[in-house]
Formats: sequence, structure tokens, C-alpha cells
Amino acid sequence: MMRFLSRIPGLTGWRRHGLAFGAGASGALAMAPLDIAPAMIVAMSAALLLIDGAGPPRSRPPFVQTGPAASRKTELKSAFVAGWWWGTGYFLAGLWWLGAAFLVEADEFAWALPLGVVGLPMALAIFPALGFVLARLVWIPGLGRLFALAAGLGLSEWLRGWIFTGFPWNLYGMALGDHLLPAQMVSLVGIEGLTILTILLCAAPALCLASKPWGLQSGNGRLGALAPILVAGTGMGLILLFGFVRLSLNPTRFVDKVELAILQPNQPQGPSFTIDNKSAILAHYLSLSAPVMEAARKDDVARVLIWPESAFPFILSRDQEALSLIGSRLSPNLWLATGAARLDTDGEPHYFNSLQVIGEGGLLLDNYDKIHLVPFGEYLPLEAMLRRFGLHHFVHVPGGFTAGTARRPLFVPDLPAVAPLICYEAIFSGAVMPDEGAERPGVLLNVTDDVWFGQTAGPYQHFAQARLRAIEEGLPLIRGANTGISAIVDPVGRVIASLPLGAEGLLRGPLPEPISPPLFALYPRVMPWLVRLLVFGTGLWLFLVSHHRQ
Repeated sequence: MMRFLSRIPGLTGWRRHGLAFGAGASGALAMAPLDIAPAMIVAMSAALLLIDGAGPPRSRPPFVQTGPAASRKTELKSAFVAGWWWGTGYFLAGLWWLGAAFLVEADEFAWALPLGVVGLPMALAIFPALGFVLARLVWIPGLGRLFALAAGLGLSEWLRGWIFTGFPWNLYGMALGDHLLPAQMVSLVGIEGLTILTILLCAAPALCLASKPWGLQSGNGRLGALAPILVAGTGMGLILLFGFVRLSLNPTRFVDKVELAILQPNQPQGPSFTIDNKSAILAHYLSLSAPVMEAARKDDVARVLIWPESAFPFILSRDQEALSLIGSRLSPNLWLATGAARLDTDGEPHYFNSLQVIGEGGLLLDNYDKIHLVPFGEYLPLEAMLRRFGLHHFVHVPGGFTAGTARRPLFVPDLPAVAPLICYEAIFSGAVMPDEGAERPGVLLNVTDDVWFGQTAGPYQHFAQARLRAIEEGLPLIRGANTGISAIVDPVGRVIASLPLGAEGLLRGPLPEPISPPLFALYPRVMPWLVRLLVFGTGLWLFLVSHHRQ
């Protein structure tokens, strides 16, 4: 592999583009469900060498002109193009499963499949392309290149999670974040911080290559040549040790006399999911939920039943018949938390994607409206313009959903304060807790409907990201998914119980207790930026030392 990587800086033309595309695609192998973490080493090492191939490292600060302006422009263009091909490979290989959503109602959406499967990865590739350019601007000989890469790609990943409402799906740090031991680092620095550490560790082997025309330094002797790998290995060892200690210090503890029951109905979307089939759909849910409903009438154990996102093809809160039927099956110690659309007719009608709590008799106890909606799925950005091209959102709601106005705890009797997360909201690190001033929740409740993506990698990746929110916040996660993966996760990420993708059933289990807020939960905005500043500062120091020696 090292011989193969050593040829990268000298490649030109389509061989360079093809290599960049393939290297980026290899990084997607590190994502769920494959979780081949070493694949990210290939991707990141190749990224460093591709930027090397844009031209020799500069020995002076980037703001000092050291050559013709055209030469500098050519270097940055070369870095951008390499980053774009690298990013296109990464996102195409990691997000191919989006195509399944366009085939659920193929008569309406199949024509747009290329836009989602190819167009979106090509657009997202602009972010790593920008990261390559940022890195190239401060590219210096030796070890400093590694920190330039981490700073550039780390910043572009932050932008990807923020700009245009954000899409932080499959951040590079997920290569480690989907493995329980290294995932514990997110309790300190969050997934954005772990992403920067992943870039540093996975790109380090490229520094072992000796190719002086490109400014690669191999050190003196065999030990010197292997020093980057030894240092990266030591860093990885420390991360694993931290994870081992943290897991050892936080055994799973459970709340007394509280049982969770998560319904995974495996209810298909499409033509059968209509109001005409209301009775059959409700009967299906109630039949699967019957065991916990019967148990609740026999003892005093508090139970919470969870149904998934968008469980009904009608407005539950306005259907008294359905509410009464559900309420008749509940009892004083059994409550239902379910996803449901909500209609607000106070003024102009607005539809919301909501999570509602229902008690005995069909009484609606509390409601949370989803804040972070899915572009093109739940609403159409630039609607007036895009509808002219035949585009519209996936959900069959007039005008799409309206975003909620406040993130607040959800009241569910017999549970601690609940942080509600509807589907897509669970992927946003540091943005899952209630607004400032609200009490700290004791549990995360995530309801979702990944039926659109079938038996693909998408639901596995979604669950992996939701699980990291539990580790970051030190809170247990209750996850109810229509088609899976439904799970109960403890506050350090252990999966206590789960139902696999595509299965139908009722998952029952105890509620894990939360732990003390980890460092990231206390300072969710500070910790990732502290890592960024540390990486930038180290790179700057290395540059000054290198420049002084010259």
C-alpha cells in the first residue's frame, strides 16, 4: 500500500482524478454498516499526498508572495479539483442509499433519482474541495502538512454541518465514532473534535514516505521513517485507553420500576399508507402493543410505550375516534409517546411534524414540534422557483411542514424530563438539548421513520449518529424507528436492547439512568473549537520552527 501511495503526488490528469475519486470512496467503507475503520487511513493519507501533488510546499508564510501569481493560482486550483474528486467519491459511496427514497413512489420521484444519488454528492464535494484549498494555503514541509490538512478539512466539515441548514452526515470522525471504545472521546470533544483527531491519526502514515521533490521528510533510519506511524499509534492507544477507563467507571444502572416498550411496526409507506386504511393501521399497532398494555393492568410498574415518527396517515389530535380507541387501551401507569402530524388552524393552516404524549382516555398531555426539518423531504427550499422545474417535497402535506419554534423538554409521566428528537434532528451534535434556561433532561427520545431507505446503509448510519448523542450528553437514548433500528442505549453508548432493521416487533426493556454531564455536554460549543485552535496553533508553531531553521 505504501508503494502505491508514494506514486500519488506525481500523478496528473485523469489518473490523478481517478485516484482521488477512488481514495475518497474508500473512506466510505469506514462508515456503518461496514465499519472498516482502517479504510479511512487510505482516504486521509491519499488526501495529504494529493495536496502534495499540487506543488512543492512553501517555506515562507502564505501571505508572502514567493512566485508568480499564476503559479499560486494553479496550485490552489489543482488542490480544489483533487478535493472535489476525492469528496465526490466519498459522498457517492457513502450516500448511494438516498436513491431508495426516490423509488418508494417511483411514479412521482424516480425522474429525480440522479439529482439525489449523483447531484447531491457532487454538490457536497465542494466542502472537502474547500478544505483542500485551505490546507494548501498553509502547506509547509514536513509534519506541518499534517496539521494543515486537519485544520483545512476540519473547518470545511464544520461548514458542511452549518451552511444551508447543515448536513453533518458521515463526518470523518464516524470512522472511530461507530466503535464503542474510541467513541468515548466525543464525551470530551464531540464528533467534530473527533473528526479532527481522526484526520490527524489517519493521514499520519503518509508522512512515512520519502519523496524529496514533494517535500516529504522520512527522518533518519528505519525508526525515523516509521515515527509518524508510531506517534499515531500511541495517540490511538491513548484514545482506546480513555474509552476503556470511561466504560469501566460507568456501568449501566437502571431506573427502578420503569419499563420501556418500543413499537417497531415495519409499516410500509406508499399507496397502502392512507387514511382509507386507518382502521387496519391502528389495529396493527394495537395488536403488536397488546402485551405491554395487558401487563400494565396487572401491576404498578410505570410503562411508556413509544410509537415511531409519522405513525398515522391522518391528524391524530383531530381524530377523536382514533384517540378514544388508543386511550381505551392505556391505563394510569401506561403512557404513549408517538410521532404524529399536527395541524394548526389558528390563522393560516400550518402542518407540523410532532411528537405527542397521550394518556388514558386519549388525553393529549404534551406536544413537541420538530425544529430542524429535512430539505426537500419535509419542505422545499426556494419553493416558488423550484416548483417551476417540477420539484416538490416527499411528504404529502400541503405546503410541507412548518418548523417548530422552541426546543424544550417533553413531559412524559414517570420519565425524567425528555429531550425530544424527531428523525434528522439526532444527527446534529451539540444541538439536541432544550433551549437555555430549561431543566437538563434525563433521557433522549428519538423517533424516526427510515422506511424510505429500505434495507440499505442509511438506517445503520442514522442509528450510529444518534447513539453518539447519548455519549456526548451522558444521557440514555430511547429510539423508536418504524422499520428499525429501534434500541435502548445507555449514557456511554452501550446498546442494552435493539430490534434489527426490517423486523416487526415490540422491544421491551428498562430505562438506563443518566450520568453526570461530560465535558462536551457542559461546553458543546467550546470543546470542538478548542481542538481546532490547538491543531492550528501546533501547525503554526511547526511552521515557525521550520522557518527559523532555514
